[in-house]
Amino acid sequence: MNRLLSFSRSLLVFAGLCWLVAGAMAQERYQTPPEALARLVDAPVTPQVSLSPDRAHLLLMEQPPLPSIEELAQPELRLAGLRINPRNSGPSRTRYFNRLVFRSLTDGSERVVDGLPENARIADVAWAPDGRHIAFTVSSLDRIDLYVAEAATGQARRLADVAVNDVYYGAPLSWVSDGTLLVRAVPPDRGAPPPPPLAPEGPDIQENVGKAAPVRTYQDLLKNRYDEALFTHFMTSQVVRVSLDGEVTPLGAPGLVAEATPSPDGRYVLVETIHEPFSYLVPAYRFPHRIDVLDRDGALVRTLADLPLAEDVPRGRGSVPTGPRNVGWRADAPATLHWVEALDGGDARAEADFRDRVFMLEAPFSAAPTPLVTLPLRYAGIEWSEDGFALVSESWWSTRRRRVYLVRPDEPGAEPRVLLDYSTEDRYNDPGRPMTAATARGTQTLVTADGGRAIFLAGNGASPEGERPFVRKMNLSTGATEELFRSEAPFYEQPLAFLDAAATKLLTRRESATEPPNYFARDLAGGALTALTAFPHPYPELMDIRKEFIVYEREDGLQLSATLYLPAGYDAGRDGPLPTLVWAYPREFKSADAAGQVATSPYRFKRISYWGAEPYVTQGYAVIAGASMPVVGEGEAEPNDTFVEQLVMNAKAAIDEGVRRGVVDPERVAVGGHSYGAFMTANLLAHSDLFRAGIARSGAYNRSLTPFGFQNEERTFWEAPEVYFRMSPFMNADKVNEPILLIHGEADNNSGTFPMQSERFYHALKGLGKTARLVMLPHESHGYRARESIMHMLWETDRWLERWVKHAPPRVDALKESSGR
Repeated sequence: MNRLLSFSRSLLVFAGLCWLVAGAMAQERYQTPPEALARLVDAPVTPQVSLSPDRAHLLLMEQPPLPSIEELAQPELRLAGLRINPRNSGPSRTRYFNRLVFRSLTDGSERVVDGLPENARIADVAWAPDGRHIAFTVSSLDRIDLYVAEAATGQARRLADVAVNDVYYGAPLSWVSDGTLLVRAVPPDRGAPPPPPLAPEGPDIQENVGKAAPVRTYQDLLKNRYDEALFTHFMTSQVVRVSLDGEVTPLGAPGLVAEATPSPDGRYVLVETIHEPFSYLVPAYRFPHRIDVLDRDGALVRTLADLPLAEDVPRGRGSVPTGPRNVGWRADAPATLHWVEALDGGDARAEADFRDRVFMLEAPFSAAPTPLVTLPLRYAGIEWSEDGFALVSESWWSTRRRRVYLVRPDEPGAEPRVLLDYSTEDRYNDPGRPMTAATARGTQTLVTADGGRAIFLAGNGASPEGERPFVRKMNLSTGATEELFRSEAPFYEQPLAFLDAAATKLLTRRESATEPPNYFARDLAGGALTALTAFPHPYPELMDIRKEFIVYEREDGLQLSATLYLPAGYDAGRDGPLPTLVWAYPREFKSADAAGQVATSPYRFKRISYWGAEPYVTQGYAVIAGASMPVVGEGEAEPNDTFVEQLVMNAKAAIDEGVRRGVVDPERVAVGGHSYGAFMTANLLAHSDLFRAGIARSGAYNRSLTPFGFQNEERTFWEAPEVYFRMSPFMNADKVNEPILLIHGEADNNSGTFPMQSERFYHALKGLGKTARLVMLPHESHGYRARESIMHMLWETDRWLERWVKHAPPRVDALKESSGR
């Protein structure tokens, strides 16, 4: 009790300090960084690529440059965890494509998609099951339209006078196996949004009577009745069926439609709708919702479940709501539902022999559901095969264990056979993921061989020498595997899909340290390699920058790794050690062996993205990017019990390795990170004297503001107050003796990283007389989008490093002594 009171008093003192000490803030115009950094922002973006279901075409999807701050500043509603553009009933922060190109895999010919509006904003791209068309949405100022394009000609057209409703998660359209489309549409008679009240009708009140609801610190939640009315207005959709000749058929009544998916045979539609009572505590996906099956004309066939508000889901990784969840269609059957239900009350902390049970229900959905398999751990997905079996996965977070069972749907309830059993932390022994392919019904099923007696596994192939992706063929009876492909130096080649039904040709994505990723067709029998794309180097002027994968040890013997970037033309013997920027993100492990495993490859492309630390190599810094920051808690120990000590060990090991190589000046090293990496940065400045300055972007610094857990910490503040206190840079602000740059988006919606976190931390630092700068980026969320914001972020960081690291005076030993560390 005394310990809790002591922590509580400290919290109150620091909280009061943050409120009383208000730093002088000024609005500054957007700035532009040095030219070498600015060019990275405007470098061309490599197109995304999608393979058609018939394996006849690649679709190249090109992206426009970053949006302007003017675009990001357009009206936005933040309701129940959603961010809505009220003008066109779409998401307010979507990344769009602006150009689509069909590339034939038979003759290499290209057809640019034509018939689109000027400056089209394309999203929600989906292939038809037969591969002859794609459907997509095109957003304009006041509506979102439905388009289709033909692969053979590249011609696009608006399909019908349907305004798409795209405010909720997931794609608002899906193909039916008969070549029609299911679409969430704005009801034609929806009308204008409700006007705001002229005056409040009364106070906004929440009440709880003895019922525990230990939820995370969500943002953008509903706050009052007017928010509820707006949410209802913009969520209301009409499910419609749209044919390729433009005929529109409504299905059922309008409602708050979250999802509408057709059965593989096209005869039924699974519709999920949200309903009241709403919550001011959790996002929309945890609101009450009903799951219905409709026929193709929209008539109700069966209500599978009507699930209550999920405010009281037990806390802990692996806890889930009760009732049916993960409801979907069997990919190998015409019209059979499957779902999972918890057997342990959804409580991961409860003792239980079995956690979940998977059920099936075949059309016409009038019988009782059939149990397929009962799982000792938590359900983690299912892949269906057209050869009479399925693979069901289960996992458990606290032990990092994952198992894959082989089950036969025609033998429900039979003892499942364990096919794979491994640790999700153990990269070196990861067996790979089962490979799937599209079917004519628009589903994905397992790729099999030898009459259904074998499957294919694709994995990253991690090893002490770096990742070497592979494809293996696995005999389902014996478990024996045959390696069909493995990436070879000096390339990193990742298998993506088979290009033929016989599984003899692979679509791969291939790159090297100097060559950007491109797509290839690889013949597994003869090894022949055919280039399918030729995307150019996005920044050829930076080709001579040196990149090296380094491996080293921390003082307790744990192996660590990072990627070291050095300026073009740099010679350590001639030029001497460099000012250095270390960039990292902590990760928790239950096994020291797993924590020390290599998780990258020396043959990955030399990517110099404006988002990370790599750009500053152009300004004369050595950059240690992706520096390993494992935090290990083996056995009964929790990783966070020694979070600070392990962070310091990790950071010291990275610096020591750079010094050993003669490239790092230990007196001029900065540390930085984003989100949990920002939290790491502030902790390293508070608990060590290894660095001259820090850059912390969009972090959380006061863990008492996330009292029901954070990141992977499952204990509450009241269960482990000393852990929350020690890990909070806010509580240790008096120990921060190095300059820290805090950058945060004013509209951050990430759970836990409220903008207030940076504001209050800055106020504490200022009140204590520390050197700090707070930059709040207007209209930006957890990841920054606007070109002006990115440019300014680079300018701020470059200036901070120049001032406090590159040209830093010699370190004063008295500073270390006065810190008491």
